[in-house]
Amino acid sequence: MHTRHMLIAGLGAFVLLGFPAHATAQEPGAGLIRLPAPEHASATSVEQALSERRSVRQFADESVALEQVAQLLWAAQGVTEPREERPARWPPEWIWRGGLRTAPSAGALYPLEIYLVAGNVQGIDPGLYRYVPLEHALEAVAEGDMREALTGAALRQSAIAQAPAVLVIAAVYQRVAVKYGERGTRYARIEVGAVAQSVYLQAETLDLGTVLIGAFTDADVKQVLGLPADHEPLAVMPVGRRTP
Repeated sequence: MHTRHMLIAGLGAFVLLGFPAHATAQEPGAGLIRLPAPEHASATSVEQALSERRSVRQFADESVALEQVAQLLWAAQGVTEPREERPARWPPEWIWRGGLRTAPSAGALYPLEIYLVAGNVQGIDPGLYRYVPLEHALEAVAEGDMREALTGAALRQSAIAQAPAVLVIAAVYQRVAVKYGERGTRYARIEVGAVAQSVYLQAETLDLGTVLIGAFTDADVKQVLGLPADHEPLAVMPVGRRTP
């Protein structure tokens, strides 16, 4: 399909889906939990983190600090270059996401949403939270510890139930389809890899471990977490202290 036709088709899809001109999934709601400011330096070099990075599937029975969770969320989708003025060129005002982030994104359209399944995180109750990058904050979505149910949706992989915190990465394909058409789905899936590696490396600097899990039943994950219909789960990343 010609690029111009792709753009027109994508815009038409948004109209059909009923998105208003100002719609954005990143608009903060009431009652946000402000997160500790992220650190921009550590004692661990990029080279060291790359060398020592491993997938970890066994976690100690210990909590993680809210500061650590905040750092991981920032590494995944934190804003690194806020932009108060929206450019006159593409993307139009109603798509612009408010700034550039830690992970690259095709057209700076940022189709990914990061959810935190908190089980044993200091400072917040067990429950499901959505990360709001523009505010560096958490939005409470649902109460209660969902780790065991999420484990069931992920082929009984025990790392999820063991970990004190779990990041779930979902994609909203319409955000990239508006510019790239069907090709946008591929771009969103590529973006997940960049986000996952950022989380891996950040975990190393925090003396934590994680593993990228893609083996799960999509519909079951959506049901357990109560995700919106247009949010497609792509990755699950349990995080915690490594076992000795």
